[in-house]
Amino acid sequence: MNDTDSAQKLTLPSPAKLNLFLHITGQRPDGYHNLQTIFQFLNYYDTLHFQLNDSNNLSLTPALKGVSNEDNLIIKAARLLQKHSGCELGADIKIEKVLPMGGGLGGGSSNAATTLLALNKLWRLNLSLDELAELGLQLGADVPVFVHGHAAFAEGIGEILTPVPDLPEPWYLVVCPQVNVNTGKIFSHKGLTRNTAPINMRTALRQEGNDCQQIVTMLYPEIGNTLNLLSNYSLAKMTGTGACCYISFSSEAEASRVSDQLPAEYKAFVAKGLNLSPTHKVLFRPS
Repeated sequence: MNDTDSAQKLTLPSPAKLNLFLHITGQRPDGYHNLQTIFQFLNYYDTLHFQLNDSNNLSLTPALKGVSNEDNLIIKAARLLQKHSGCELGADIKIEKVLPMGGGLGGGSSNAATTLLALNKLWRLNLSLDELAELGLQLGADVPVFVHGHAAFAEGIGEILTPVPDLPEPWYLVVCPQVNVNTGKIFSHKGLTRNTAPINMRTALRQEGNDCQQIVTMLYPEIGNTLNLLSNYSLAKMTGTGACCYISFSSEAEASRVSDQLPAEYKAFVAKGLNLSPTHKVLFRPS
């Protein structure tokens, strides 16, 4: 690729995340919930291709099933960045979709963050990561961690981030039940635990619970069945509000061996935990 191409085209991974635990510490007057969690990335991702155009138009192909382009967080992120910066350039965007929708892996938020990072570079806006993260928060509470690109202890609604650079980076077996969890339904449920006592980051590194799990498994029995199955092999966890569940291993071979033992109807993948987002590894690698 020559210099002209590299200035007009950019391809970036848009990774999944896991919540290593999730506590809900209270509900705010605006209806949002205060939470505490640790985010870690996976080397499992969608891929986004960006092509600069000078027409101010934004396009996305292929359209995702059940989601209009104008409702897709990729286009929303691009329009938000145009409006914020006054930029009159546009972009043609292609997505290779791998991450399941509604799985608690943060795919939409990751796509939005990757779009902000990519177009900030292609449009030569030179906005800081803090400014991009603040913009991204308008699109979703998980967007800032993907913008900053470091495994982190998160507080507030997920936007107050403290990097955790020395987390172990195990191999994960992630199983994706074929249900789409409605996050709003979970957070509005009367039975949801909302008063878990806040903890500090040092304590957070030893946490394992997910305050959403009891409600999620009650409303979506398939997720409870998945957790029960995985618990035969190791400590099973649910990420975010689900549906995806996971267990960790010290090696890829161990994770793959258990994956091979799962019934055929279970959709699963093996991926390595990463403390630095693969998006950042590509975007900010030495030239």
